[in-house]
Amino acid sequence: MTQPTDTATETISGGHLVAKALKAEGIDVIFTLCGGHIIDIYDGCVDEGIDVVDVRHEQVAAHAADGYARITGKPGCAVVTAGPGTTDAVTGVANAFRAESPMLLIGGQGALSQHKMGSLQDLPHVDMMTPITKFAATVPSTERVADIVSMAFRECYHGAPGPSFLEIPRDVLDARVPLASARIPRTGRYRASTRQAGDPEAVERLADLLVHAEKPCVLLGSQVWTCRATDDAIDFVRALNVPAYMNGSGRGTLPPGDPHHFQLSRRYAFTNADLIIIVGTPFDFRMGYGRRLSPTATVVQIDLDYRTVGKNRDIDLGIVGDAGLVLSAAAQAASGRADNGAARRKEWLEELRAVERQAYDKRLPRQLSGARPIDPYRLVHEINEFLTEDSVYIGDGGDIVTFSGQVVQPKSPGHWMDPGPLGTLGVGVAFAMAAKHARPDKEVLCLFGDGAFSLTGWDFETMVRFGLPFIGVIGNNSSMNQIRYGQAAKYGQERARIGNTLGDVRYDEFARMLGGHGEEVRDPADIRPALERARESGKPALINVWVDPEVYAPGTMNQTMYK
Repeated sequence: MTQPTDTATETISGGHLVAKALKAEGIDVIFTLCGGHIIDIYDGCVDEGIDVVDVRHEQVAAHAADGYARITGKPGCAVVTAGPGTTDAVTGVANAFRAESPMLLIGGQGALSQHKMGSLQDLPHVDMMTPITKFAATVPSTERVADIVSMAFRECYHGAPGPSFLEIPRDVLDARVPLASARIPRTGRYRASTRQAGDPEAVERLADLLVHAEKPCVLLGSQVWTCRATDDAIDFVRALNVPAYMNGSGRGTLPPGDPHHFQLSRRYAFTNADLIIIVGTPFDFRMGYGRRLSPTATVVQIDLDYRTVGKNRDIDLGIVGDAGLVLSAAAQAASGRADNGAARRKEWLEELRAVERQAYDKRLPRQLSGARPIDPYRLVHEINEFLTEDSVYIGDGGDIVTFSGQVVQPKSPGHWMDPGPLGTLGVGVAFAMAAKHARPDKEVLCLFGDGAFSLTGWDFETMVRFGLPFIGVIGNNSSMNQIRYGQAAKYGQERARIGNTLGDVRYDEFARMLGGHGEEVRDPADIRPALERARESGKPALINVWVDPEVYAPGTMNQTMYK
């Protein structure tokens, strides 16, 4: 016979309080690499029904938490041990910080009773993490564990989203306290809505600009997906007949073939438009720091973060708010006018479509090239043709992924993943792991550069171990080709291969060794059949495609760092 629990005398450990706080936030998986400082968290996760996915490198754990947030819209969580465990995760946290991705990294720490005594793996984690997080703190007592975990999650959503960090000393995690004395925030009771509709007067002004614009265009950036504003963005461009360009996680907002979906004419539009609306994208290196926009155009910037608006370039109107709410309000305000300007923009859209066709036709012979070694354009063309509406595409690399940015078009919103503005190589396996764990119904395809895969590729074994099938494609040129181009341009061909040349690695054999599916491709005609076999294998797969090392993407050749 089960005895009733006396809640007045029941105790709970710090690790179990962490798990309860994670459960309250809706976390259903943590990505981790084990260490003695953190094992009580695992024990709590087992009791709370939270999956524990253990990886081979802490950078992967942090990247997976970032990827999980992007796919699900919920914050991700990684748990690592103290010292080198936490420093290994720094890159993943920094990437999430620049990409505005909400996640919590929990790091171990030596016992408070050994503070400043030189305990095992003791480092000033909070000092290191503060510049690359929205919140970083030490949990001072077991009673405060769940409270401060919920505080860290709350800070992830202050302004534009981002990561938080907590270190929890070993004795704080292991200690048991009366359950009644521990503050455990309840689900949905400690976070308010952060959605802002923007200044109503500014929204009205935007509506007025839209009504009178002859040649407007809009760039839908990552915050469109962050805010889950897809429907509002679609309604906006259709109601007002505005051509739309997409970047980052905003790719896929409009499906390929949509009359308002444009990709190859962006520079032309930014040069000739009279109204340019930038949504959820900073004027950073990807935008030429704002200098790629026509100096005579009226420029409007919409962003979650006040600090981003007007940074690096003057603007005519800035609106701080949720992308969906602002676009919806502006469309509604403009549609209330007698003439919202939509009809007279037909010629402008036709003008841009002609530029698109010309650019596509110019590049098409290379996309269909039968050359050996394989032209990278042919590889990314085959991938684009292979993707379905349920395919999540991940780009992890330099030059090869730059090619894909011109050609690959996700068929659905939220189905494009790349590192973001930090340009971190090595995110691919981790993002695939997170995507497939969170959405097992989705097909996941990742295009790697051979250099990028080499950084974190051992976690392919984690994908095998947890039964997470995905299609990996390695554009293999045995080089860090994006860097090689810059070295050749700056120092000449005789010094072009210093520090950037890799071995001719058979990654297909690596995949098979670890229990996955592997194939080698040297002929472009074999790319599609290999993709089909990888899909049918039901295993984590690597297709090793040998691409021409002497061919560079236009984006590589135009990089500002080489100018």
